[in-house]
Amino acid sequence: MGSPVTTLGPSIWAVSDGRAGNASQVRALVHALGDPGRWMQIAHIAGAAHRPAPLVLTPRAPWTWLPADAWPMPLLSLPASQRAGLAPPWPTLWIAAGRRSAAFTKLVRERSDGKTFTVQILDPHIDASNFDLLVVPEHDGLTGANVVTTVGSPAYFGPDLLEEAGQAFAPLADDTSRSVVVILGGNSKVHTFTPAAAARLEGQLRALAAQGWRLRITTSRRTPVSIAVQFRKMADETGGQFWGGAQDGPNPYLAWLMFSKAAIVTEDSSNMLSEAAWHGLPVHIAPLEGKAEKFDKLHASLIARGAARRFTGTLDQWTYEPLREADRVADLIVAKLLERHPAPEFKSGSGGVAAPDWLS
Repeated sequence: MGSPVTTLGPSIWAVSDGRAGNASQVRALVHALGDPGRWMQIAHIAGAAHRPAPLVLTPRAPWTWLPADAWPMPLLSLPASQRAGLAPPWPTLWIAAGRRSAAFTKLVRERSDGKTFTVQILDPHIDASNFDLLVVPEHDGLTGANVVTTVGSPAYFGPDLLEEAGQAFAPLADDTSRSVVVILGGNSKVHTFTPAAAARLEGQLRALAAQGWRLRITTSRRTPVSIAVQFRKMADETGGQFWGGAQDGPNPYLAWLMFSKAAIVTEDSSNMLSEAAWHGLPVHIAPLEGKAEKFDKLHASLIARGAARRFTGTLDQWTYEPLREADRVADLIVAKLLERHPAPEFKSGSGGVAAPDWLS
């Protein structure tokens, strides 16, 4: 982790508890804020303590057994190396995700005397008044003056990433007809990728391949090795493509999202479902074993939004407005920052600062 520095624009600390899904949501929101159209609106803010790398905070028990607003001396819950990084000067904006980071969001807000605008993503299981902005999926059912709800998870793919993926996998642009990206999750607290679930999905995918659909299959960190091997074999036998890691070459995930006609996504990941919906793909939710009310509500919210349908073995084609929740939240954060740090007025004439021609 680099030392804090001072430069133009607001300083942002991106924080997670080390869990990949949580870090992904923070990264999406930070990248959305970095969109040139948004950054130009807040570039006048002189932020201290810029950090070139995200903060990963991994508190330990017994602190993690308690609600985040009841941690005694929360800094002591962290390894010494992480503890040293939480010191002034404090940033303009703090964005964190995950219940285990909430105590530090609260701490930084207090120690900065409220000058740091704090954003907490996902339900922290403490009162929303501990944060300046709480970003939660609508299926959590939380409300409040400083609560903003999203359909699914915030997802974002910047123009630079889209262009890079488009150039790296340019031949795919001519091969989009009847192509489907298949995104496989894995085992979690509430879902299990059982052999029975894998056999059911494999049979459905083989039937689609026989109908002329080109399968582009990718796995996640949670996909069991045996399941990955099973679907790699199936892809080879049906003329599909499979990517499970660096051993398979450059990662085509973003290009497959860009250049496919539909998506099949296992039900266990809000992030994976939301990333497919960001691209406006018809999202087909493939079942695993296990149920949880929050996932039932997540799936229902995506279906109500028009982004998803249950996968029963056939692929449908429909259109909807792509799900761009990170953009919406980023716009709100920009508005909140401008309330605290109004932009200077451009003045004409001698001694003033003139707006560039392209702003007129």
